[in-house]
Amino acid sequence: MVTRPTIPKDMLKFYLVFSLVVHSSLEDLVPEIPLAGFSCDHHPASRDEVVLDVNLDTESHHVVRKRSPDQPLRIHLHYDNSISFLPASHRSLVETLVREAVDYWERTLSVRRTVGSIRLNRQCQSDEVRYRDVDGGRFCVDGCAALTKCGDIFIPLEHLERCYLWDSRVNIWRSTSDAGPGVNNTDFILYVAALSTPRCRKARTIAYAAHCQQEAALDRPVAGYFSICPESISIEKQDHLQLLSTLKHEILHALGFTAGLYAFYYDRNGNPLTTRNPISGKPWYNSQLSLYQWSDKVVKTLKRPNWKNRSGFTSKSINMIVTPRVVDEVRRHFNCSTLEGAELEDQGIVGTALTHWEKRIFENEAMTGTYTQNPVISRVTLALMEDTGWYSVDYNNAEELEWGKNLGCDFVKRSCLDWIVRNRAKRGDIHPFCDEVRRGVLRTDCTRNRDSVAFCNLVEYNTSLPQQYQYFNALDGIPAYAVGNYGGSVALADYCPYLQEFAWRSGEVTVRDSRCSLEENNPDPTISFFGEKYGYESKCFNHDRLWKLQQCSSLLSLPHWGSGCYQFQCSRQAGLVLNIGGQSHRCVKEGQRVAVTYTSNHYLHTGSVICPSCTEMCQKSGITCPPEEQPYNVISSNSHLAVPCSAKAPFHSPSPEIAVTSIIANLLCFILISFCQR
Repeated sequence: MVTRPTIPKDMLKFYLVFSLVVHSSLEDLVPEIPLAGFSCDHHPASRDEVVLDVNLDTESHHVVRKRSPDQPLRIHLHYDNSISFLPASHRSLVETLVREAVDYWERTLSVRRTVGSIRLNRQCQSDEVRYRDVDGGRFCVDGCAALTKCGDIFIPLEHLERCYLWDSRVNIWRSTSDAGPGVNNTDFILYVAALSTPRCRKARTIAYAAHCQQEAALDRPVAGYFSICPESISIEKQDHLQLLSTLKHEILHALGFTAGLYAFYYDRNGNPLTTRNPISGKPWYNSQLSLYQWSDKVVKTLKRPNWKNRSGFTSKSINMIVTPRVVDEVRRHFNCSTLEGAELEDQGIVGTALTHWEKRIFENEAMTGTYTQNPVISRVTLALMEDTGWYSVDYNNAEELEWGKNLGCDFVKRSCLDWIVRNRAKRGDIHPFCDEVRRGVLRTDCTRNRDSVAFCNLVEYNTSLPQQYQYFNALDGIPAYAVGNYGGSVALADYCPYLQEFAWRSGEVTVRDSRCSLEENNPDPTISFFGEKYGYESKCFNHDRLWKLQQCSSLLSLPHWGSGCYQFQCSRQAGLVLNIGGQSHRCVKEGQRVAVTYTSNHYLHTGSVICPSCTEMCQKSGITCPPEEQPYNVISSNSHLAVPCSAKAPFHSPSPEIAVTSIIANLLCFILISFCQR
């Protein structure tokens, strides 16, 4: 067994933001280490966990297959009793976000309409099934189980078909018990629970889901479950996006994006993409994987022969979804006409590997194996759902995936080290990767879309990384013997380092995070050092130098700097205008350094912000920017401002040395948003 390297305790020196803590609400914040985080723990349903051949219609299977998938998907929600035991605020949040996630998939996916009600099949007491030659009916050998489950959730008797059994003692087909009324006006039944199971205690799991029954004509999943771990629910607004993304992600596993269903996919004409066993009519079963084996029309294994790491080149084996629409979408997204398909995750067990997009090249796509930042459902994921043969999709509901867009074949087919080396040789941008080691003064940056403050997640592990994930021969300030211990903090991204959002946490609760658009992220005035303002009109802008705070005779040099969130406005007359520390500053030229000086209740703040181009910030608003000018020297010198001294500062001290020591004694930790190793 290979042991994954872990980040040592002393890596905190790279990820601490030193906070001037005053209010008791902030005093409980404790340093944490950005380790693997919360896990969704998706396990593709095995053969024993799935009931097949649910009959939905009185029409023949041939007629059903020819029907067009043009009716909006209808999902029936059934809440398990465990939901009622949640605190009222948690229950309300779960029900609201589940409904929002379901609404998204109902608006996005269409199916062949189910004509009648859905009655699910009963599980067999021996898991042994026989099929009647006359009509292909499914019969349990010697009886049905007393109760039928979908995952960990018991299915109500009203949702079940009668028990059809083959009595081996007298060799007859017969039925027992009565059928329930079933569920009308639906195409998929989703059972929702909040169960504290052993899976919840594994790797800090947030939730897990899978399908549990498939219909007879086209093998489409018609029932599935979703269980959220009660202890993982946070009512903080900063955590809502994470929870909503998890719900969408897990529901999609139940609807079709799972290695447990790849072998059941169909082409657009209703023909199976994987050859069927002529006796059972099902795909062949792979007992080693505990899954039905898919064909290379769905997933193909390929070799990347020139995979670069610090030791040279090696061969890397990858698995790719190669269905037609997925191929079209990834070629368009990455601008690579020779790309064979969409690469699947290659790390972890089958629940992580093979069932998610590769994190290195799809980073914040919602169907990657780890939540890190700004999750989006892209056209690539919707294309996969269309390629199941069960759904048509509304691509208007796809969200913009900026990661890797138009970066070409070198980005998507080669290692991150290869990308860094090639672009450095051309004196180009190594985005989206980075190679800045965090030491001493922490320098933040902006995400490419300026939506968030971020920093390079290159960290030191307590052991050397596996050889294939060692990318650096040298790093600035790091001794040669230790370089092999450095890599990105997200293991599923092949340890490639890149700019990543972060959050401040108190225990498991997010106090604030680094997204500029959330007003809730505005820091307490006593720890607002850079004149920032978070809100829907804010974006991230870079600093030019280390900011300073002065109080009486004390000059405090903050141990972090680099970027901040600021409101901005666009106009045809003034162009781009930034609001910093309550003052307006006009950006007249890209790269202009805006000098900023302002006073707060406790400090005289001095720093500077770098202007981006007006076109970058204002073009999407339809604003035509005025011509660039030579920037004038004095934007906000404000040399007349008095240094605050009368008001008691949170960390007033008679000397700079004592002041800095006092700051260091109060730590507020940066935590990478990396909660879901799904």
